[in-house]
Amino acid sequence: MAASRSRPRPGFGELLRAWRDRLSPSDAGITVTSGRRAPGLRREELARLSGLSVDYVLRLEQGRATSPSAQVVGALARTLQLSRPERDRLYRSAGLLPPQDGTVGTHVPAGVQRLAARLGDVPIGVFAADWTLLWWNAMWTALHGDASMLPASERNLARALFGDGIARASMRPVRSERGHDAFAASIVADLKDAASRYPADAQLARLVQDLRNVSDDFARHWATGTPGPHTTDRKTIMHPEIGEILLDCDVLVVPDADLRMVTYTAAAGSRDAGKLALLRVTGGHTAPAHP
Repeated sequence: MAASRSRPRPGFGELLRAWRDRLSPSDAGITVTSGRRAPGLRREELARLSGLSVDYVLRLEQGRATSPSAQVVGALARTLQLSRPERDRLYRSAGLLPPQDGTVGTHVPAGVQRLAARLGDVPIGVFAADWTLLWWNAMWTALHGDASMLPASERNLARALFGDGIARASMRPVRSERGHDAFAASIVADLKDAASRYPADAQLARLVQDLRNVSDDFARHWATGTPGPHTTDRKTIMHPEIGEILLDCDVLVVPDADLRMVTYTAAAGSRDAGKLALLRVTGGHTAPAHP
């Protein structure tokens, strides 16, 4: 169900500026240099971490953009690491109803973000119960590509596996040690489990219906699979610059928030650990950007 909108309330821009100034750059995963003057996040940092343009964030702060979407407000709330009451206040100041109980949560608690930010050497992505990517670090981008280049609606693992849109086209080749069919079935099983817990979530129902319409494999797994969680796996990612990287993929569940924190690691001293180290240094770009 789309968020209901009332007349925007004054103060949205003031809240953004105040909470941007409050957030420590290190808690957001940003390396602080000695010459830094900004007390909190810079405007361009907030924009980049939220997947927005700097100009749009500027217009929001100045009150010249007055109708941000629920997706934009949610992205800003996550980046600013707001508490639930603060998040709800930001929604209301934008003239929107906060997310309601009984729907898939998109709130990433500040503690989860701080923990993930401190593990900057590890590719980490935080997913909602419907496998929508909510938060990711620089190493995730280096390994899988920049999710901020995708529309928010396409940042979904199930759409990448079974859909026919941008998400599928942009997904780098991944080979599961358990086999593609077993990996795909486990994602559907987890999605089926989420659907049983959030029967009133219209967005989740739409996702399931869309994928049943476009993918015979999804429809088959949905019809025959048993609900259950997707957990540990070993995956080979075909990186366009580094080549094949074999990594342990672990899924850590945040129960109270119903989130999945996906991490990729390799044994110390292994060849694949060396490839991850190269990704850290290069950001995934080993060749020069221009001839």
